[in-house]
Amino acid sequence: MTEEIPTTGSITTLRRQMFAALATPNYRSYFIGNAVSMTGTWMQIVAQGWLVLQLTGSATALGVVTALQTLPTLLLGPYGGVIADRLDKRKLLIATKSAMGAIALVLGVLTTTGAIQLWQVYALAVVLGLASCFESPARQAFVLEMVGPDHLRNAVSLNSVLVNAARAVGPAVAGIVIAVGGLGVCYLVNAVSFVAVVAMLVRMDVAALHPSTPAPRAPGQLREGFRYVRSEPGLLVPLLMMGLVGCLTYEFQVVLPIVASETFAGDSTTYGFLTAAMGAGAVVGGLAVAARGGTGMRSLVWLSVAYGVTMTLVAVSPTLPVALAAMVLVGVTSVAFMSIGNSTLQLASAPHMRGRVMALWTVAFLGSTPIGGPIAGWVSQEFGGRAGLGLGAVACFVAAGMGLLALRRRPAALAAVPVAPPRPATPEAA
Repeated sequence: MTEEIPTTGSITTLRRQMFAALATPNYRSYFIGNAVSMTGTWMQIVAQGWLVLQLTGSATALGVVTALQTLPTLLLGPYGGVIADRLDKRKLLIATKSAMGAIALVLGVLTTTGAIQLWQVYALAVVLGLASCFESPARQAFVLEMVGPDHLRNAVSLNSVLVNAARAVGPAVAGIVIAVGGLGVCYLVNAVSFVAVVAMLVRMDVAALHPSTPAPRAPGQLREGFRYVRSEPGLLVPLLMMGLVGCLTYEFQVVLPIVASETFAGDSTTYGFLTAAMGAGAVVGGLAVAARGGTGMRSLVWLSVAYGVTMTLVAVSPTLPVALAAMVLVGVTSVAFMSIGNSTLQLASAPHMRGRVMALWTVAFLGSTPIGGPIAGWVSQEFGGRAGLGLGAVACFVAAGMGLLALRRRPAALAAVPVAPPRPATPEAA
């Protein structure tokens, strides 16, 4: 009987640690609104992949549309970080998320009326990418302003849980919606879902935020960001690792439709289940990181190895049920790798540079897709979906090797990542 009290207390403590950031009212409201929006976003992702396959039957075309959507991030992502450091991040998010909702509405109308053509999908993918390259660094840096440094890792991990819970729910719902109402309805639902997160941002208690001092407008701020990252191994090495993994491993929008349709002779429902399985695993992985996760290069190296192993398991899965089970493990390792990398960079970045650092993280994660998307699409089309998955596994192992080599060369600088000091009192930018 006496042993039950510590056990109960431990469970209660673990639960508090796991959801600590939700005690902040602003973050809690944002989390709820974003939950609705992300579910709609994943519905649109599934609809877009299936729409392009219906229009072209080509995995290469699927890679091209994904590349076009992320090309603005590759080209303008670092400048998006400069803007995030200069402006009020909450207002910038309201503007960009409203634009993304409008784009979804246009896609929904075109698809439901039967007027949609491939060039329109391409053009709107570019416009959506433009909005995303300014939205992403502002969104990631804004998390710290909502919760403060003590709950940053927890909030980042919970955001990953949210994204991947939506990954589990959205595609499953999308499969049903596509079967009943058609692809266009998924776009329309996503357009409506953006209202929730915009409303939460508008109603937020601004006085309770912890805003960083905006960087004054000055020449050379983009170059300053690159110089800063290059001079800090604790920032540069994780960014290089994510650049490789983001380029060739996170291309699930390109590879999984081929795995579903060709490897396992399935349809949009099969694709939805594969994506949902990954999302379910990512929820587990995200909660684990939220409760007990750490930061630093050693954690990132081990997670990169684990990510590569789970990708290999999916690539060699003989049947769909085995692949679904392996995709759950992929979800666990992928979200852990991404959450630890994100938290490591934010905590190690100087506040006035955080927008630019996180913009480079976005470039590494998403901006590399214009290169990796067509490569993964071509490999999947020529050699099958299993080869596309295998390519991602190899990228994880190579990234782990990069991190391990850096640890051996500079163990003191990379073994632990210190929290960056606040901005110096001098107003001038370097």
